[in-house]
Amino acid sequence: MTSIVEFAHALGHYNFLQSALMAAIMVGITSGIIGSFIILRGMSLMGDALSHSVLPGVVVAYMLGINIMIGATVFGVVVAVLIGFVAAHSKLKNDTSIGVVFSAFFALGYILISMAQSSTNLHHILFGNVLAVSDSDLIDTFIVLAVVIIFVLAFFKELQITSFDNTFAKSYGLNTSVVHYGLMIVLTLVTVSALQTVGIILVVAMLITPAATAFLWTNRLGHMLFISSSFGAVASFIGLYLSYTMNWASGPAIVMVAAIIFLISFVIAPKQGFLAKLGVKNDKKA
Repeated sequence: MTSIVEFAHALGHYNFLQSALMAAIMVGITSGIIGSFIILRGMSLMGDALSHSVLPGVVVAYMLGINIMIGATVFGVVVAVLIGFVAAHSKLKNDTSIGVVFSAFFALGYILISMAQSSTNLHHILFGNVLAVSDSDLIDTFIVLAVVIIFVLAFFKELQITSFDNTFAKSYGLNTSVVHYGLMIVLTLVTVSALQTVGIILVVAMLITPAATAFLWTNRLGHMLFISSSFGAVASFIGLYLSYTMNWASGPAIVMVAAIIFLISFVIAPKQGFLAKLGVKNDKKA
């Protein structure tokens, strides 16, 4: 209880902690929203690929002295297009082209880091440090949150139909490629905005875990988006609390809280939880 009081007191007195909390919650919300579409479309590996492939963009932006979001976004879009091009113009399956492209870009990022002599910043790039978030990072994160909300509201029907039945969407005359690459661009923005909070290594966990948790609780997309973003925000808040009071790394703390929420939901979710399915099996046997 004492630590909770101390944390609340610190929130009221330290601007850096207030900024960290706002950034973490916004990242949790954006990750939850976009992550829902990612898991419904079976694109978890693509999220992993983009999160790793933006590393060279971050380093190039660092070397040029520009906003890392610019460099990371450019490389993220290039990677998304390149993966689609390789898959479309070869007999390789999509997961194979993803593995080849993202591993090459991640390796390039490491090489560029050694060239830029910025290894001292590598830890924060990989695992995040939300307590060091700047005002410009906070503004960027807010802009990404706004973009995500506007994108989902404007293209909700298109995202819904392509996520559940892409073949029907094509036969209906919908340009599924435009929807796909639009989602990839927004996914890249979300990935970049999460660099400061959870880092490149763990951003995929924030994209997948809250959304997977929400999937266990509902079978309606609208409800799933709300539940997923809520779980993401709660995990970010509790993770930041643990990071501050126990001196844990912010990224791993947030991800571990999200994982614990998933584990609890996996057991107790009323329709798709382990206990519910176990009860159904026992009823059938009886």
